[in-house]
Amino acid sequence: MPPKKKVKGYRGFLARVFRNPQAAKAAFLLTFPTAIVLAGCLGILGYMVILARDLPSLDQIENPKFDLATVAYTADGVELARYGLQNRSWVYYDQISEHVINALVAVEDHRFAAHWGMDLFRTFSAATQSLLNKFGLPFQRQGGSTITQQLARNLFNDQIGFEVSVTRKLKEMVTAIRLEYKYAKPEIIEMYLNTVPFLHNAYGIEAASRTYFNKSSRELNELESAALIGMLKGTARYNPHHNPENSRVRRNIVLRRMVALNKLDREFYEAHRDSLTATSFRDADVTRSLAPYYAEQVRQWLTRWGHDNDIDVYSTGLTVLTTLDSRLQSKAQLAVSHTLDGLQAVVDCEWSAASSPRLRFGEDIPRYLEDDCHLDPKNRFAWFWERNPDLLDQLVRESRRFRTLVEDGVSREEALQQLTGDPAFMDSLKTSKSRLETGFVAIDPASRHVKAWVGGRDLALDWYDHVSVARRQPGSTFKPFVYAVAIKGGYSPNDEIYTDALFRYVDPFTGDVWSPKNSGGAVTGELMPLREGLSRSLNTVTGQLIIDVKPENVVDLATDMGINSPLEAVPSLALGTSDVSLLEMTNAYTTLATLGQQAKHVMVTRIEDRYGNVLYAPEGNVPKDVLNEADAATVIDMMRDVVNQPYGTGGRIRWQYNQHGYDFAGKTGTTQQGADGWFILLHKELVIGAWVGFNDRRITFRSSFWGQGGHNALFVVGDFLTRINEEPATGLSAGERFPDPPPKESTRSRGQDSDQRRVW
Repeated sequence: MPPKKKVKGYRGFLARVFRNPQAAKAAFLLTFPTAIVLAGCLGILGYMVILARDLPSLDQIENPKFDLATVAYTADGVELARYGLQNRSWVYYDQISEHVINALVAVEDHRFAAHWGMDLFRTFSAATQSLLNKFGLPFQRQGGSTITQQLARNLFNDQIGFEVSVTRKLKEMVTAIRLEYKYAKPEIIEMYLNTVPFLHNAYGIEAASRTYFNKSSRELNELESAALIGMLKGTARYNPHHNPENSRVRRNIVLRRMVALNKLDREFYEAHRDSLTATSFRDADVTRSLAPYYAEQVRQWLTRWGHDNDIDVYSTGLTVLTTLDSRLQSKAQLAVSHTLDGLQAVVDCEWSAASSPRLRFGEDIPRYLEDDCHLDPKNRFAWFWERNPDLLDQLVRESRRFRTLVEDGVSREEALQQLTGDPAFMDSLKTSKSRLETGFVAIDPASRHVKAWVGGRDLALDWYDHVSVARRQPGSTFKPFVYAVAIKGGYSPNDEIYTDALFRYVDPFTGDVWSPKNSGGAVTGELMPLREGLSRSLNTVTGQLIIDVKPENVVDLATDMGINSPLEAVPSLALGTSDVSLLEMTNAYTTLATLGQQAKHVMVTRIEDRYGNVLYAPEGNVPKDVLNEADAATVIDMMRDVVNQPYGTGGRIRWQYNQHGYDFAGKTGTTQQGADGWFILLHKELVIGAWVGFNDRRITFRSSFWGQGGHNALFVVGDFLTRINEEPATGLSAGERFPDPPPKESTRSRGQDSDQRRVW
């Protein structure tokens, strides 16, 4: 008999152990599959160990890095703006609505509380269904990732990636197990909800809640919570703002899962299944802030502060408290919108035809708004462009499109012809150039806190801030500085030493002749008290005064009071010929309102890190005395006449806007041909400045009436005062008054000064 063939391997080992072939065969059939599975598991485990070398370390897992947006708030606690590469604000588990957590667990991982980072049943089910889907069977591809696995990918996507592969799944599993070892279940939910993206640069549940519903994540109701969690399957497809019906369908799937897990009453679901989820959309773009120009100024200030202190303000999650009052700001925005819409209609109509409709409409702004001279775009400024073809060609040559064409090799003549023949371009150019603009700012004189700031009509259309960036001639709003120098030098408000008459001044060094005229050209030929010279805004009187008090002294005092822009020490400075910003002028008037104490305006009062540690709190904004109290009170008293006397240029605040009973002082300002209109108002609780005009000084109001600051910028302030004084919470106090000035004896006799040598 031939010898038996020796069986090798695992089966041979069993035969030698059991001797009995039948027993060996049975043992083989029972243990071989187990051995294969065990070997496979050991292989996978070994592969996972190898993969772990390239996965996040324990230190990284214990200290994950997040980009957190800096959030700025108004003084009364309203969110102003978010600044960050990723709009994300961290919220803790107990600060998130329970409806959000229930919705998340219900639809994403209902065995979350029981597993240890990976759900074997779900993983096997997902793998099976995905495999069958590949063979064309009616099964959907499944992700199979637990919440912890998804968190692992959100936190460490650079190491794990998003590739659909076994390797990526294994990386997820390893990292998820490590996360479960390190963190409690609520901490994992917290991290997950703070890391998921929701479109519109909103990262995390708090940013999403603010973006889509304008509320905190703690305040989200059942429908809102389900809608946001439903977005996780497809942020664009299930966006409740842009795709409300898709969102409703997906939201209802989430709600049904909550019902199935007893996290929601079926009655609630049945009552709301057909309704859409109402949104209150507001993304974090600074242009959509409640105070966009102010928010942009705060951002620039923060960037400089962060650079000086080696802090990245766009990723460290700072909390910034600003000085803005959201109630005053909203009323300022409404005042600007309402007033400028009306004035835009006026100027559109004035320049629409050779015959100005002012002859028919007078001051009735609603008639301008309702007429085709404003409503029909073809009529707006039609006569202006017809009358100024050379200016229109010049504007084309100054445009970016023209420069681009020339840089690309097109001749200047061809470029001009090409653009003037493009109706869309020309309409856009004309619209932008004829757009009336404004700046508005209100400052609390006691604290120097900025309470309202409107830098223009729409930041999305024009980023040029007309409060702090734009510099324009202030016109007659500069005159109080001239009179302040005179009062400081011993003049009395009642001095009658200058005649309201034309005069010639010859500069002794240059030989230049200066002969200022009053608005409208009329003169009385009478000696005029200084008080009336200011309140009537007489150029003839103020011009003679600056010559005697010396322009360089006016420059010095105006600079001390808060004007930072360079001022030319010439007699015409009295009429506001040096460019300044509205913020500078309002700050300088604030120095008057505080009886001669100058200090810088304040925009930020506190900065905290994400843990509440104070990083910035401005030390005392110590003012310096630049004008004594008696002299400041005297100038304020002279400026009271601007709004109180019948001849005062700011009297419309009283009779047109019915602002009686308040202690106001102020000054209007107008530059040549109505290119700039100004009005600045003083109250002991608020100093308010407004400017109205066009970005291009070559475009102006047509009529001298509407071009006056008392008929444009004053309207913005008047509208604002009407709105804030309608409500006790925002209104000014009628009982607050500036001190009356002490009696001041005149040191000069009638007609004493050199004006008599100038008058002709």
